[in-house]
Amino acid sequence: MFRSRLRILAPPLAIALLALVGCGGLGANQGGTSPSGLEKTTLNVAVVPAVDSAGFFVALHEGLFAQRGLTIHYTPAVSSDEVIDQQVAGQYDITGGNYVSYIQHYVDQHQKLEIIAEGSVMQEGAQAIYTMPSTHITTLSGLKGHLLGINAPFNINYLLAASVLTENGIKLSQVRFPTQPIPFPDMAAELAAGKISAAAMPEPFATAAEQQYGAVPLADLNQGATESFPIQGYVVTRSWAEQNPNTLKAFVAALSQGQEIADTSRSAIERAMESLQGPQNGQILPIIAAVMAINIYPTSIDKVRIQRVADVMYQFGLLKTRFNVTPMIGP
Repeated sequence: MFRSRLRILAPPLAIALLALVGCGGLGANQGGTSPSGLEKTTLNVAVVPAVDSAGFFVALHEGLFAQRGLTIHYTPAVSSDEVIDQQVAGQYDITGGNYVSYIQHYVDQHQKLEIIAEGSVMQEGAQAIYTMPSTHITTLSGLKGHLLGINAPFNINYLLAASVLTENGIKLSQVRFPTQPIPFPDMAAELAAGKISAAAMPEPFATAAEQQYGAVPLADLNQGATESFPIQGYVVTRSWAEQNPNTLKAFVAALSQGQEIADTSRSAIERAMESLQGPQNGQILPIIAAVMAINIYPTSIDKVRIQRVADVMYQFGLLKTRFNVTPMIGP
């Protein structure tokens, strides 16, 4: 199998970021600021329940948000595309998901979104295309005419698959993609049932598909134009950031601690994701946690790295013109 468990550590945690806020106690969440200086102490946060969100899950499990006076109400998201409109409408304070959808909404719908932290950078084996042995599809060219499952149309899942297919000489018109989202927790079952011929899946869903249904890897998505590709980030609306500066600093500081722990301690990721309540929320069995591939979890924002996403989106037609991500980078 092509999957590698070797990882490259992200840069160390910026001490200056952690100094921005202290460890305040829980305060009232009624108008103005709480005794701890936070504008809000209870946050509704929606993130994709994949290994890309490991830093968030570690921070949640280790009580890092609570240490800074924050109560987090976590909701699993099918993809960031599914929750952005709800976030703009005020249902969610913060969301974590793929950059592709955030950039699309910023460019096409003029929604003022700000990236406040990076979530993950893809590593070998962390995202791949899988098939069932019964399909007898053993090469990427074998996907011609077949349905390749992704979790949302024209998002990061699509972009990664499109890049690998194109670089292997396969026209995107030769492969079919679903028009409706397929949540990652449901994708392996749809693959095993024959509703899709192949599936592009991240961890831990990929390892679960192997162990539960006997799915087999067809192609690693960490190659070519998308090798070591930035996958996920955390986002707020610009108006929310302006209204809640202290709360934002507290959240980012706690998340950054979680990112650093995730990037240096595999066991912390395993414990955090094993403790989640139910597979729909990202909970995994120890046998899956022990062997799944994991990512890099940056502790600071690298604008050049995120610009890669917009550039590859333009390359594969997800943006009509080139886009500079600088206006999306938060304070």
